[in-house]
Amino acid sequence: MSNFPFSDSGFASAFDAIQEHMGRVLRSAGVPAALRATPQALFPPVNVGVSGDSVEVVAFVPGMQPDDLNVTIEKRVLTISGERTPPELPENARYYARERAYGRYTRVIELPADVDPDQVQARYTDGCLAISIKRKESSKPRVVPVQ
Repeated sequence: MSNFPFSDSGFASAFDAIQEHMGRVLRSAGVPAALRATPQALFPPVNVGVSGDSVEVVAFVPGMQPDDLNVTIEKRVLTISGERTPPELPENARYYARERAYGRYTRVIELPADVDPDQVQARYTDGCLAISIKRKESSKPRVVPVQ
């Protein structure tokens, strides 16, 4: 029995058929399994958390320089973008396998409604871009005295 909640529907079987067909096409083209399984569209991977005072976003961007990272925030939308360039290969060298994707990337993260877009800090350390966005004062938890 499948863990997929709609496994008995035609919808699920259609997706299974598409996935199997794409697997055959990629195998016949010689694309290694490790590359087929890599979710290229999700670079950089991010963790998003909320504390009482702020929303914390950590983007994992190893090998980048702080000047190569673009961070913008507009209303409730945080955008992280940049470009990864491949390292220079020695003359007459070519890739045998290439698992790291290169090129332009953009991650767009919708933030909670209570963030303050004027209170953002970003720092890059050891391949991690840490972004802290303060929450609006009116949305922070507070103790209400009982009389």
